[in-house]
Amino acid sequence: MEETKGLLDKIRHHDKVCIALNEHCAIPLPDDVMQILVKPHRLSYYYFQYIEKGPATFKTDLQEYIINDGQLAFGLPNQIFTKLPYDKNIRHYALSFDDNTLTLLPGSYPFLVNPFNVNSISFDIAAQQRVKNLLSGLFQLLHSPGKQKKAEVILAHLHTLLTEFNTAYFEQYQSQEIIASSKLSKYIAFKLAVETNLTEQHDVHSIAEKLALNASTLYNIVKEFAGVSPKEWIINRLMLEAQRKLQYSSISVKELAYDLGFNDPGYFSRLFKKSTGKSVSRYIAELRDLSHN
Repeated sequence: MEETKGLLDKIRHHDKVCIALNEHCAIPLPDDVMQILVKPHRLSYYYFQYIEKGPATFKTDLQEYIINDGQLAFGLPNQIFTKLPYDKNIRHYALSFDDNTLTLLPGSYPFLVNPFNVNSISFDIAAQQRVKNLLSGLFQLLHSPGKQKKAEVILAHLHTLLTEFNTAYFEQYQSQEIIASSKLSKYIAFKLAVETNLTEQHDVHSIAEKLALNASTLYNIVKEFAGVSPKEWIINRLMLEAQRKLQYSSISVKELAYDLGFNDPGYFSRLFKKSTGKSVSRYIAELRDLSHN
């Protein structure tokens, strides 16, 4: 598994805004960057690939999926992302930016917390045209000859684009049933609280207090959006991180348990088997078998 820390600085397309946007691979990437991107890589930035003409296959963490014309694949910081295979001939736009750029934007974009745990977005015909126009316009701004456009102009276009993504995400995945925005915001805040310090042993009651909720209310909110209890959600998230680490690095069970905040490797191993249906040793053995096929 390849790391991407510092990669965005190598390919950024604006002096003041850490952003990169490529249109149909018109801007050649350095060989050392391509060697990373063609393999599974852990994102250190936000990444979006809009497919103008597909299909294209992606893998985000452990989930493989196909997107077609007018759809978007995206990956978030710390996710493992792969395009299968990396085909430069597919007509697409590839957009990347970092957390610092996100803090400069005027809006909030709840889809970036990915409350529904998906990594693709579909657009209706009208939205497809708007998204394509926005991406094309932003590409021209970033790559027009002469003096670079002011950062405010770049950020304004990026804000509009992310608003389109956010709207389409929730139109596609949110239940038709009316859900109070305050409940969704609390669910997003719960996910953020866990993600911010993932390897701490989280206490559900403490998280509820931080969110100005009682444990019962937090339970009902997480159960409604995720289908599991807060404790189960945290364990599932940690087990996903364990699978990431096992799939893309060599690490012992004891090291893995301690890395994820468990003081008892035996307890961690039992949780892993309950979550995946396999012992850690069997999981590693199957990964090795796959890598030799």
